[in-house]
Amino acid sequence: RVMALSKLQRRTRIKYRIRKIVSGTASKPRLSVYRSNKEIYAQLVNDVDGATIASVSSRNKEIKATTKQEAAAAVGKSIADLAAKAGVETVAFDRNGYLYHGRVKVLAEAAREAGLKF
Repeated sequence: RVMALSKLQRRTRIKYRIRKIVSGTASKPRLSVYRSNKEIYAQLVNDVDGATIASVSSRNKEIKATTKQEAAAAVGKSIADLAAKAGVETVAFDRNGYLYHGRVKVLAEAAREAGLKF
Protein backbone atom coordinates (compact mmCIF):
# COMPACT_ATOMS: atom_id res chain seq x y z
CA ARG A 1 0.00 0.00 0.00
CA VAL A 2 1.34 3.43 -0.95
CA MET A 3 1.09 6.13 1.68
CA ALA A 4 -0.08 9.58 0.63
CA LEU A 5 2.48 12.36 0.91
CA SER A 6 2.09 15.01 3.58
CA LYS A 7 1.67 18.62 2.41
CA LEU A 8 5.30 19.37 3.27
CA GLN A 9 6.63 16.28 1.48
CA ARG A 10 4.57 17.16 -1.60
CA ARG A 11 5.81 20.78 -1.61
CA THR A 12 9.42 19.64 -1.12
CA ARG A 13 9.13 17.27 -4.07
CA ILE A 14 7.72 20.04 -6.31
CA LYS A 15 10.36 22.46 -4.99
CA TYR A 16 13.23 20.19 -6.06
CA ARG A 17 11.60 19.69 -9.45
CA ILE A 18 11.49 23.49 -9.92
CA ARG A 19 15.01 24.08 -8.58
CA LYS A 20 16.49 21.64 -11.11
CA ILE A 21 15.52 24.21 -13.76
CA VAL A 22 15.40 27.61 -12.00
CA SER A 23 18.73 29.07 -10.91
CA GLY A 24 19.86 32.63 -10.22
CA THR A 25 22.89 34.55 -11.51
CA ALA A 26 24.18 38.04 -10.72
CA SER A 27 22.44 39.52 -13.79
CA LYS A 28 19.28 37.40 -13.45
CA PRO A 29 18.79 36.41 -9.80
CA ARG A 30 16.17 33.98 -8.54
CA LEU A 31 13.14 35.57 -6.86
CA SER A 32 12.38 33.04 -4.13
CA VAL A 33 9.06 33.22 -2.30
CA TYR A 34 8.36 31.67 1.10
CA ARG A 35 4.87 31.66 2.52
CA SER A 36 4.06 30.87 6.13
CA ASN A 37 0.54 30.82 7.54
CA LYS A 38 0.93 34.36 8.81
CA GLU A 39 3.70 36.09 6.83
CA ILE A 40 5.21 36.11 3.33
CA TYR A 41 8.88 36.50 2.44
CA ALA A 42 10.69 37.20 -0.84
CA GLN A 43 14.39 37.29 -1.63
CA LEU A 44 16.62 37.76 -4.66
CA VAL A 45 19.29 35.07 -4.72
CA ASN A 46 22.47 34.76 -6.78
CA ASP A 47 22.99 30.99 -6.74
CA VAL A 48 26.40 31.20 -8.41
CA ASP A 49 27.90 33.03 -5.39
CA GLY A 50 25.32 31.69 -2.93
CA ALA A 51 24.45 35.25 -1.96
CA THR A 52 21.20 37.02 -1.20
CA ILE A 53 21.04 40.32 -3.12
CA ALA A 54 17.90 41.68 -1.44
CA SER A 55 15.20 40.40 0.84
CA VAL A 56 11.90 41.71 2.16
CA SER A 57 9.11 40.26 4.25
CA SER A 58 5.67 41.19 5.52
CA ARG A 59 7.28 41.47 8.97
CA ASN A 60 9.20 44.60 7.95
CA LYS A 61 8.15 47.75 9.82
CA GLU A 62 7.51 49.77 6.63
CA ILE A 63 4.98 47.25 5.31
CA LYS A 64 1.58 48.13 6.68
CA ALA A 65 -1.17 45.78 5.55
CA THR A 66 -4.45 44.61 7.03
CA THR A 67 -4.91 41.43 4.97
CA LYS A 68 -2.46 38.75 3.87
CA GLN A 69 -3.21 39.57 0.20
CA GLU A 70 -2.32 43.25 0.78
CA ALA A 71 0.86 42.19 2.58
CA ALA A 72 1.84 39.97 -0.37
CA ALA A 73 1.25 42.86 -2.81
CA ALA A 74 3.32 45.22 -0.64
CA VAL A 75 6.17 42.68 -0.45
CA GLY A 76 6.06 42.23 -4.24
CA LYS A 77 6.28 45.98 -4.85
CA SER A 78 9.01 46.37 -2.23
CA ILE A 79 11.21 43.57 -3.67
CA ALA A 80 10.88 45.11 -7.14
CA ASP A 81 12.02 48.48 -5.77
CA LEU A 82 15.01 46.88 -4.01
CA ALA A 83 15.86 45.01 -7.23
CA ALA A 84 15.82 48.28 -9.19
CA LYS A 85 18.19 49.84 -6.63
CA ALA A 86 20.50 46.81 -7.01
CA GLY A 87 20.42 47.27 -10.80
CA VAL A 88 18.37 44.13 -11.53
CA GLU A 89 15.50 44.21 -14.00
CA THR A 90 14.91 40.55 -14.90
CA VAL A 91 14.56 37.67 -12.45
CA ALA A 92 13.78 33.96 -12.48
CA PHE A 93 10.64 33.38 -10.40
CA ASP A 94 10.85 30.54 -7.88
CA ARG A 95 7.45 29.70 -6.42
CA ASN A 96 9.20 27.31 -4.02
CA GLY A 97 6.75 24.43 -4.47
CA TYR A 98 3.66 26.55 -3.81
CA LEU A 99 0.89 26.74 -6.39
CA TYR A 100 0.94 29.91 -8.50
CA HIS A 101 -2.25 31.03 -6.84
CA GLY A 102 -3.43 33.31 -4.06
CA ARG A 103 -0.71 35.18 -2.17
CA VAL A 104 2.14 33.85 -4.34
CA LYS A 105 0.35 35.09 -7.48
CA VAL A 106 -0.47 38.47 -5.87
CA LEU A 107 3.20 38.94 -4.92
CA ALA A 108 4.37 38.03 -8.45
CA GLU A 109 1.87 40.36 -10.15
CA ALA A 110 2.74 43.25 -7.80
CA ALA A 111 6.45 42.76 -8.57
CA ARG A 112 5.70 42.76 -12.32
CA GLU A 113 3.62 45.95 -12.01
CA ALA A 114 6.50 47.60 -10.14
CA GLY A 115 8.78 46.94 -13.11
CA LEU A 116 10.35 43.54 -12.52
CA LYS A 117 10.50 41.33 -15.64
CA PHE A 118 9.89 37.56 -15.45
